[in-house]
Amino acid sequence: MENIALIESFSEFKDDKFIDRVTLMAILEDVFRSALKKKFGSDDNFDIIINPDKGDLEIWRNRIVVLDGEVEEPNEEISLTEARKIEPDFEVGEDVSEEVKLINLGRRAILALRQNLISKIHEHDNTTIYKHFKDLEGEIYTAEVHHIRHKAIILLDDEGNEIILPKDRQIPSDFFRKGDNVRGIIETVELKGTKPTIIMSRASPKFLEQLFFQEIPEVYDGLITVKKVVRIPGEKAKVAVDSYDDRIDPVGACVGMKGSRIHGIVRELGNENIDVINWTANPQLMVTRALSPARVTSVKLNDENMTAQVYLRPEEVSKAIGRGGHNIRLAGQLTGYEIDVFREGVEEDVELTEFRDEIDAWIIEEFKKIGLDTARSIIEQDVADLVKRTDLEEETVVEVVRILKEELED
Repeated sequence: MENIALIESFSEFKDDKFIDRVTLMAILEDVFRSALKKKFGSDDNFDIIINPDKGDLEIWRNRIVVLDGEVEEPNEEISLTEARKIEPDFEVGEDVSEEVKLINLGRRAILALRQNLISKIHEHDNTTIYKHFKDLEGEIYTAEVHHIRHKAIILLDDEGNEIILPKDRQIPSDFFRKGDNVRGIIETVELKGTKPTIIMSRASPKFLEQLFFQEIPEVYDGLITVKKVVRIPGEKAKVAVDSYDDRIDPVGACVGMKGSRIHGIVRELGNENIDVINWTANPQLMVTRALSPARVTSVKLNDENMTAQVYLRPEEVSKAIGRGGHNIRLAGQLTGYEIDVFREGVEEDVELTEFRDEIDAWIIEEFKKIGLDTARSIIEQDVADLVKRTDLEEETVVEVVRILKEELED
């Protein structure tokens, strides 16, 4: 074999972790046939014998012997005189197999061939990586922090594959240094050009669901089913679980004695508050459970527009709404109902939307974001607390409270 660089190409790729012997041979043959077509116009009459283990190959050109002066297709025919230089006993009409030395292809052709080989191998590797990670979508994966950027963290796994953890897929309290191991789910895998882009997420509800599979043996074994997960990453989550075995308490099994089983999950998620709830097909009961830790007195559902009127004692309202309105928002996502909270025993109340002539719509929306959508639900709150929980100025909150009080007094 004359071309040392090409032999080095073989040895460089024959141990490639993503490529098997058969595939490597197919790629090599494809690359050489492309070079032969370019040189001779056709590769139909060539045999290529490849030994990737040794980094060696042979190329043989097959031609038919014709009389001198009757050669019309030089690539397919050879004159009797030329044939007898190879073997002196050749006759007209016989097939001649002649080895083609790579050096005869020319230096530029060999360099182009090597470049084409490298390109094909990388293209195959990228396709294999894409398929590998596409199969892992939705699964937990661990990789090491390689580079920290403003909008994303670049991770590398044990095989050197690059994984991106964007800022908006991180938990707000996440803080990583170079060399740290990071767990998340493979959220999306896309081929951009020939290179796969692998996105990891720690903020997805799927990540919390997969942590339950990893950390809770009964979930892993299928004795407990995770029916639905909703999250405000780093703040609060609600997980609905069910068991088809009446002997198993799904909530107790997931939480463990004094929270021992769920503690590792909470720690992984930056101390995210996790409510584990017994799933039920009864929508009224499901709404009641979803508003935990608040104790609900009664629930009225409107299945046509998917709304739920929930009545509670006044001291339970703040629990139902939760800090920043997180509890009621997640309860709505978990059940699929838009939940309105009413104080039991308080008859006179007015929806905030009734004050649109006096209060700007965007101000009403700010209160609704934290679960306050009636006059009394706002009046009964502390002004300073309302300022902290909304993006409103204190003067605005004071003015709103004044308007609402006047209406209720009238």
